[in-house]
Amino acid sequence: MHAKSWKIGAVAVCAAAFAVSAVVFALWAPLVLGAGFAGAIADRVENRGLLAGVSFAQAAVVVAIAFSVDSLWTLLPLLAVLGFGVAVSQPAEFALVPAAAGSADVTRAHGLMETARSLGFTGGPLVGGALGAAGLLHLALAIDAISFVVVGVAALLLRARRRPAGGGPGAARVRARDGIAYLLADRSLAITLGGAVAALTIFTMSATAEPFFVTDVLGAGSLGYGLLITAWTLGMAAGAAGVAHRVATVGVAAAASAAIVVQGLGIAGAAVAPVLGVALLGFALGGVAHGVKNVLLRTLIHERVPDALRGRAFAAYNGARNGAEVGALALGGLLVGAFGARTGLLVSGLGPVAIGLACLLYLTTTPEGSITHARVQG
Repeated sequence: MHAKSWKIGAVAVCAAAFAVSAVVFALWAPLVLGAGFAGAIADRVENRGLLAGVSFAQAAVVVAIAFSVDSLWTLLPLLAVLGFGVAVSQPAEFALVPAAAGSADVTRAHGLMETARSLGFTGGPLVGGALGAAGLLHLALAIDAISFVVVGVAALLLRARRRPAGGGPGAARVRARDGIAYLLADRSLAITLGGAVAALTIFTMSATAEPFFVTDVLGAGSLGYGLLITAWTLGMAAGAAGVAHRVATVGVAAAASAAIVVQGLGIAGAAVAPVLGVALLGFALGGVAHGVKNVLLRTLIHERVPDALRGRAFAAYNGARNGAEVGALALGGLLVGAFGARTGLLVSGLGPVAIGLACLLYLTTTPEGSITHARVQG
């Protein structure tokens, strides 16, 4: 009887693990695999209308998900559609920023948008987790659907327009690969964005280490873990809104690479902290640098990529970034399992420090023409 119960339990665990993996893959795979196609859409369709239409469609998908939570095979394609909607809306949203900012500082506009996103990262999981724990999953999904409607309405209220040249009559063919080709051909973009993606791959491994570090190493419990995440996201908001536009007057590429270094130092400092209070300071510093870095990277793309290519350029960067985060979560589990939470957190901080310093060195010592800027033709 015990053997039979053990087998039933093992099958249940395997089934649950498969379901979780399938859900994560269905939601995230379109962000990575569909990035090129999504960017091409953003460079062919007027972006304000595109953002509004995709947001309303995502709201409808979330409503359908609410009626499909008990059927995995119905849920997975809906999640894939939702993920592809994110892949399309992100480049459309970012490419609209210069038009929405008008004569204002584009870096400051990016900072305000990043601040709103980081505050959403803080509040969203807390509200969703609380409602899920209370058995109010459908209410959580209803709030999620409403949030997409709010984004759609906000888009319709924008006066800004971005009508890509690729969408007009007789326009050159919009090729999905041109976005990544342009990023790789431009020296500053290739070094800075490539370094940022590499650093993100290592940095995101900290997500696996953090709960074990706080609870097992520092003995601070689940409240301590919540405070650690809050310190990071509030730091992101402060860095994006209050710091990024102040450092954008210097070389944006170098400043973004320096922010990667500071971000890593904050994580590494937290990893060697003897008590939670010191770790919170490290995470707050890392969060500020992370917010600054995100804003400066988007500003750099706006500065160096022609408007006709910005949708595909942002989509290519988002695809690489999202792919790095997914891979890092798996690597983080291996690292923490082999060496422990403190070592895992330390590696996830020191890695970005090394990568950021290498990018700074290469940006300041390599001549501009060392990476030939290829002409991207339609």
